[in-house]
Amino acid sequence: MPAHRKLTGPIVIATHNPGKLREMRELLAPFGIEAQAAGELGLAEPDETGKTFAANARIKATAAARATGKPAFADDSGLVVEALGGEPGIHSARWAGPDKDFRGAMNRIQTLLIERGAKEPAQRRAHFIAALCLAWPDGHLEEFEGRVDGVAVWPPRGDKGFGYDPLFLPDGFDRTFGEMSAEEKHGLPPLGKALSHRARAFIKLADACLR
Repeated sequence: MPAHRKLTGPIVIATHNPGKLREMRELLAPFGIEAQAAGELGLAEPDETGKTFAANARIKATAAARATGKPAFADDSGLVVEALGGEPGIHSARWAGPDKDFRGAMNRIQTLLIERGAKEPAQRRAHFIAALCLAWPDGHLEEFEGRVDGVAVWPPRGDKGFGYDPLFLPDGFDRTFGEMSAEEKHGLPPLGKALSHRARAFIKLADACLR
């Protein structure tokens, strides 16, 4: 198995999502990595044609690395609801539409769950997945994945975080991601518990490429 490649210089964060950008910058900050966002550099968003989270993260990271000549860091993540056959999954952002109406997307999830008779927590199991990809301009890739399990609650609770956070209650907690501070949700050890899917994937990335 080839050795991991260490990341030492500036990086491009290949996202146009302000919520993801904020979290990814917060995760990178303790390591002193200078980061610019794809949106700040005027990069176009590539078509996410992959069939998996990992494939879409790879598409975004590779496109940004080739366009800038710098290493690029991309995330593809989403909410997987078991009773809905894994939806919205890789289509999580698309369910919110061009206006990023995640409240409307959460309403759609709730409607579909009620149609399927999913009212009890055991019937509303869900998990978040985050796939992270570091891509270098020469084609080298480092890929990692994190997952956190929980329940899709109703009504949504909290106005922190972004996306589907108010809908998701992680196992072992009595507050949704939407009710948690940034430090609680994705703070890294020793100060935080690396609770979120993105933080769990990032710890793997940090161990391989940043420490």
